[in-house]
Amino acid sequence: METFVAVHGGAGYHSFTAEKELKQALRLACNNALLVASSAGSSLDVTEAAITVLEDAPNLNAGFGSNLTFEGNVECDAAIMDGNNHWGSVGAVSGVKNPIRVARAILEYSQVPDPLGRIPPLTLVSSGARSFASKHLHTSSGLVGEGALISDRARDRWVQWKDRLSSASTEEGTNLPPPPDSESLHDSQDTVGAVASCSGNMSAGVSSGGLLLKMEGRCGEAAMFGAGCWAQNKNIRPQVQIGMACSVSGTGEYITRSGLAKALGKSFEAFSPSDGSEYMDPHTIMQQVLVDEFWKPSQDLGEPNPSAGILLMTYEDGDDNTPIVRVWCGFTTPTFLVAYASTRNPIPKTLILRRPKDMVGAHADKKAPIYMTAFSL
Repeated sequence: METFVAVHGGAGYHSFTAEKELKQALRLACNNALLVASSAGSSLDVTEAAITVLEDAPNLNAGFGSNLTFEGNVECDAAIMDGNNHWGSVGAVSGVKNPIRVARAILEYSQVPDPLGRIPPLTLVSSGARSFASKHLHTSSGLVGEGALISDRARDRWVQWKDRLSSASTEEGTNLPPPPDSESLHDSQDTVGAVASCSGNMSAGVSSGGLLLKMEGRCGEAAMFGAGCWAQNKNIRPQVQIGMACSVSGTGEYITRSGLAKALGKSFEAFSPSDGSEYMDPHTIMQQVLVDEFWKPSQDLGEPNPSAGILLMTYEDGDDNTPIVRVWCGFTTPTFLVAYASTRNPIPKTLILRRPKDMVGAHADKKAPIYMTAFSL
């Protein structure tokens, strides 16, 4: 069984000084995913295994090390989906070491028939999500005290920005320089995620600590169906010719409004050659979705430079029945942190993709500053 996995540490700003430890976290995520695959793990198992490593990394915005809310707490979102339209997610959950495990448990629970015919949940939030986790062996061992998920780095960043907020109305406060590890507040929202294919079975997941200084109870795109991740197998419907899985990072409110992940999946259906329409390659599809479904609507709502990053994996049949698997990256932020590996090439390749310096903000012609690239696995 051939397995392909790609992970991301978020679209935002990643400094050169943190590059070594960031890449190490993503390499470990890929290695853990392939280890699970070697034990006949499913595509969902592979995605979950990769994201748990990212959630445990103190320098990424998920699980331990998450951004803190306005009140100084950790509240996490996570979701996971497979190519057969199975889904599970959690939102604004506290005291859970690995939220992606709870999301996976909800996905599995949703497939068990209820004796009374009740409709099982796809998403659980806050205390309900934590209560669900406490009742399932797969997740109950991951319950921790709320303070256990606060890293020193996250607390320091929270203090810096709380101080800036307190002084924002003063004359001297309006000219304060940004903290040394970030260009702006909005560059600190680096949600993590993973995509995988096991013999063509696709899956995707996402996990996030959310916006820095967010309101208590806020749920971002990582908890929302069709916003933070999407997966569909090849030929799950007659018109689908390319299997795909994507994981999205960026400013959750704008990503949620656009249903960005689902919009990308639907575009692959719409431009499949079997329905007689002109074939469009994944690069063109992703470019079009980012511009038409995300960039332009966000600008219409008053956001001049909306942040988003997409990690996309595609799966096609080759001429000799050897699958063609590629990873595509598109983002509007200064950087995007990614890694990928496979059973063909098990040594992970890690990259901090940096947008060219001349692509800063919207151009005079309002062209979206989207940087895109692709890799064959």
